[in-house]
Order: sequence, then structure tokens, then C-alpha cells
Amino acid sequence: MQTQNDFFRNQAEQFEITGKIVSTDAYGSGHINDTVLVVAETGDGQKRYILQKVNSNVFKKPEQVLSNIEKVTAFLKVRANSEREVLSLIPTKDGNTHIKDENGNLWRMYNFIEDSVCLDTVESKQDFYECAYAFGKFQRDLRHFPAETLYETIPNFHNTPIRFGAFLSAVSADKCGRAKNVKDEIDFITERQDFYSVLIDAEAKGDLPVRVTHNDTKSNNVMLDKNTRKALCVIDLDTIMPGYSVTDFGDAIRFGASTAAEDEKDLDKVHFSLDLFKAYTEGYLAGCDGKLKPTEIMLMPEGSKMMTIECGMRFLTDYLNGDTYFKIAYSDHNLVRARTQLKLVKEMEEQWDDMKAVVRQYANIKD
Repeated sequence: MQTQNDFFRNQAEQFEITGKIVSTDAYGSGHINDTVLVVAETGDGQKRYILQKVNSNVFKKPEQVLSNIEKVTAFLKVRANSEREVLSLIPTKDGNTHIKDENGNLWRMYNFIEDSVCLDTVESKQDFYECAYAFGKFQRDLRHFPAETLYETIPNFHNTPIRFGAFLSAVSADKCGRAKNVKDEIDFITERQDFYSVLIDAEAKGDLPVRVTHNDTKSNNVMLDKNTRKALCVIDLDTIMPGYSVTDFGDAIRFGASTAAEDEKDLDKVHFSLDLFKAYTEGYLAGCDGKLKPTEIMLMPEGSKMMTIECGMRFLTDYLNGDTYFKIAYSDHNLVRARTQLKLVKEMEEQWDDMKAVVRQYANIKD
């Protein structure tokens, strides 16, 4: 009988790797794709690779995901100073970017970035700065890439008016009879409905360009040098699509500038940290190195608030619909998550002028 490691080896052997494979083991803590560490023995020592199966339940058209990654990494590779600054797809032996197993699952392989670390939780403001720098540099390096040539692999992913429409439908349907328990949360989201088109309106006015966006800007999607803790490169490129730089910025703030976990039950522990916002803003704009439009930069607070309230309404929508999208550990898990996001939105609003001042300061934009 074929073991799991034998199966992994069979997939790995179809790629153009250097050396003889000596081990294939499950690797990492990702929740979406199956990831395997492949170790090969060469005449100069061992070389490591990352083999991944793309989750077709999440990505309905995985070939489009690979197409986006191939285009963007090829563009970045030309501009990189070393192999450690960009993920590199390893071609298959017949020259493709991926293979398919007997079940139709798509597999791809990357180079392994040696002497690096990624952090599920940042351990200092400097770590947060470095993660911000990496995503800012990602925008700088891709500023001339034609975003319109990429597939929108998850349509309307950050279209907040559409998310709000889905939320209103969930409130109206009230499939589980839960709406009566969350009237305050429903009112909070509904009262801010005029805000939800702010970014789309800014694009229409020419203030907010469409760019290549990462769409999952958590700290664990940045590789840092293990010794210097300096940013190396951005990873987990599956959600690369056309979008707004300020939503990438904002999603990082939503997650990283909170003083508590996304599902903290005690809201007294949940606060929006202006100090962390400052650290990330400084790092992000340093990475961008002046390559964003001033009107775009000044929408970074709006991007932060938008991503936070959008996430809150998505959690509450799922709660009202019976928890069919996000994985939960207990019955009110999505409600707890929603409440943390709405608490952060409230505190962002209370510190709005300070957020705007921080952005002006680090972008050197005068009133």
C-alpha cells in the first residue's frame, strides 16, 4: 500500500529539482493548502523545496491562481537582488507550472527560502515595521505591473457595498432566529452604510488607482531573515488580484494593530493601538518609497476602517446564516469575532484625526 510520503514523493519527482529526494514530510500550519517540505541530496549538500496542493474548494479555478502567481513572480524576479527576495516556481519536467494528481488536484512547487522565519504573531514593533516594509516594497516593485492582466480569482472579494448587501439579506432572512440577539451590532453596521462606497468612489474620481494587491497581509505571510529580522519577501500569493493598496494596508492594520486576538471574548482587552498603527504606517510608506499617489496615501485610514468593518459584517453575516463559511469552535464564535471588529472600528473613529495625522507625518504631506 502506498504511504502518504510515497504519494508526496511521486508528486515531487515530477518537478525539475536538483538532487535526489531523501524526504517528503507535511510542513507548516496553513489552513487552506496542503504543504510538504521536500528535501533533496545534491553534491553540494541538501536543497529544500515547498510542494503544495492548491485547495480547489477555496479556489474554484486553480489554474487562474497559478497564472497570476507565475506572472507576478516572474516580474518580481527580474527586479530582485537575490533568490531570497521572491518566491520562485519550480517548473515541472515537461515545462509547466504545475501537475495534476489522479484525483485532479493541482500541485505546485516553490524554492525554499533558507535562514528565514515567519511570525504568526509579531514579537515587537520592529517586527511589525518589517512586515509593513515588505508589503510596501511589494507595492513599489509591482507599481508598473498591469494589474488588469490578472484574473480576479475571488470576484468582489473586497467590494464592501456587495458585502453589505449580503449582510442585509442575512438580517432579513434571519434563518436561525438570531437577529433579535444582535440588534446593537446590526444597527452599528447599518448606521455606517454611507461609508461603504468611499473607496469605490475614490477610484471613480481617479484618486485611488487599481493595483496588484496581496489580499492576505498578515505577518505570517512575510519571510524575515532569521538573523537580522529584516524583511526578505512576501509569500502566500494565492489571493493576488487587482485591488486597492489601501485595503492591503487596512487588512494588516485590522489584524495587527489590535491589542487582542480576533476572537477575544473580553472586549475590555480589545483596543486599536495607535502606536502599532504608527509603526506599520512608517514601515509601509518606507517600503513604498514615494511610489503611491498622495490621494491614495491619505485614504489609508479609510482602508483600515473599511477592512475592519467589512470583516465584522462578514462574521456577523455568517453568524446570522448559521455559520456556514468560517470555521467555528463554539456556537457564538462568529459573533465574538464580529464584536471585536466593531470595537476596533469604534476606536478608530475615536482616533480618526490622529490616524490622519500619522499618515501625513510619515508621507510628508502638508495640510
